Amino acid sequence: MSSAILLVLRRLRPPLIVLISAYAIAVVGFTLMPGVDDAGNPWRMGFFEAFYVVSYTGSTIGFGEVPYEFSGAQRLWTIVSIYLTVIAWLYSVGTIISLIQDQTFRAALTRSQLNRSVQSLTEPFWLVCGFGDTGRLLVRALTERRRRVVVVDDLQSRIDDLNLRELGVHVPAFCTDARIPDNLQAAGLGHRWCMGVLAVTDDDHVNLKIAISSKLLSAGLPVLCRAERQETAANMASFGTDVIINAYAAFADRLALAIRAPDTHRVYDWLSGIPHTTLAEHPSPPAGTWIICGYGRLGHAVREALESVGVETVIIDETPERNGCPPGSVKGKGTEANTLRAAGIDQATALLAGTADDADNLSIIMTARDIKPDLYLVARENALGNKALFQAARPELLVKPSYIIASKALSVLNAPLLGSFLDQARAQSNAWNADLAERIAAVSSGKTPECWTVRISAARTPSVVDALEDGNAVTVGDICRDPRRRDQALDMVPLMLQREDDSHLLPTADTSLESGDRLVFCGTEKALGLMRGVVRNPNTLRYVMTGEMRPEGWLWRRLTPSRIRARPMASQREQ
Repeated sequence: MSSAILLVLRRLRPPLIVLISAYAIAVVGFTLMPGVDDAGNPWRMGFFEAFYVVSYTGSTIGFGEVPYEFSGAQRLWTIVSIYLTVIAWLYSVGTIISLIQDQTFRAALTRSQLNRSVQSLTEPFWLVCGFGDTGRLLVRALTERRRRVVVVDDLQSRIDDLNLRELGVHVPAFCTDARIPDNLQAAGLGHRWCMGVLAVTDDDHVNLKIAISSKLLSAGLPVLCRAERQETAANMASFGTDVIINAYAAFADRLALAIRAPDTHRVYDWLSGIPHTTLAEHPSPPAGTWIICGYGRLGHAVREALESVGVETVIIDETPERNGCPPGSVKGKGTEANTLRAAGIDQATALLAGTADDADNLSIIMTARDIKPDLYLVARENALGNKALFQAARPELLVKPSYIIASKALSVLNAPLLGSFLDQARAQSNAWNADLAERIAAVSSGKTPECWTVRISAARTPSVVDALEDGNAVTVGDICRDPRRRDQALDMVPLMLQREDDSHLLPTADTSLESGDRLVFCGTEKALGLMRGVVRNPNTLRYVMTGEMRPEGWLWRRLTPSRIRARPMASQREQ
């Protein structure tokens, strides 16, 4: 029995006892009161007549003296019964209203409804723990793709914000503590359709506890975690957390890559970004001296990354001794001009405003720009709610931890092989990546492309597997053709083909496919939808390969000569 029903029974027990007692007293009283019938003979009500009179009198829906006119004693008892039952009803109704308004009852009722909605899910879903800036980005991106999610957060204000959002699908949202394993199980951990857990709260300890619970209760379930400290990330990795994202380390690594190989960074940035956002084109960061304001986790990671590529840094921090700043650091915030001059802003080529306070970061870049207008400015945006302010400040590059985490998570969810491709692409020359960047820009229409993985199998690409089993050769170019105009290619780029343990970067159009191959593509959402039709519909695949429109209806198949129907694709290609 649900907690909501138990609470109702517990809270309504006293008013029900009072109401039943009042009715019982009124009914018994009517049976005892003497009356007379229409002939003047003594008469008393039976229990049925008494209950009938009390039913419409006690509920104040009417009054009548039945079956005979009441005597004085019966009328007196009627007055007593009216007051008795009306007071009982007022007490009962008041208790019901109080129960409906009770926060505990409403929470129990909501929890019961959410439990039923989760248990009734019949399609894959992701369990998202934390609905801060990162959680909002993830939920929005996943629901836009019609993917199911269940959200857990410990702040009711965030749950209310989620419920007010216009999302493509219904999102069950639990206001509960995700550190408690029972709460995770109630939210869907262990459900047969749960695809994985995304622990993206702003507390490393909470994310660690979620990861431990998930791995112990559902060992085979993928777990993706956010970690801001290296020691937390190492702890998570020790028990097999599948994906660990440190936003500060990721940004520092990308920054060093942008200095060392700008076009390689451009490819990395575009392919790991959130789809449908504007395709980012940032000025390349310079390799001169950098001033880093704030030596927290971000400042520390950026300094290490910059020094790894031979870039000098100067640190500005309010408490340099406590934070372990290197020798030569300047004490201060960086919001004052004299502090920036003491750090050598006149000789610096770039500045990072990386404190944990957005107001300070905005002040730093505005002060730095006044001193040196041509300085390359990088600002840390802690809260997405300040987006308009940072856009108005116009730094050359923004550090958005929530965006970095969300984009990395989405790239893992949408295209599991994308990480492998990006690692191999980084090993290529900058010129190789420059050519790839031009190809991506040509098919993306100014928006960050979608990335997806295709596996050649009977379940996912039945038309391709059927063609291969019939002895026909199917190439990468075939499944990249536009099914509306076969002489044109879809707006997509094949990035990698993985066959067993071998990977082939940028496979050409004439590369033959085999069953079991896995491919990574990038392109538009429309191209993805059209390609799905090619790999799933045999007639569509036949058309893009041969140009023949095969009849699909029963009548047209009967009218088509069997010799045409039986003609193999290979012979048609030769013609």
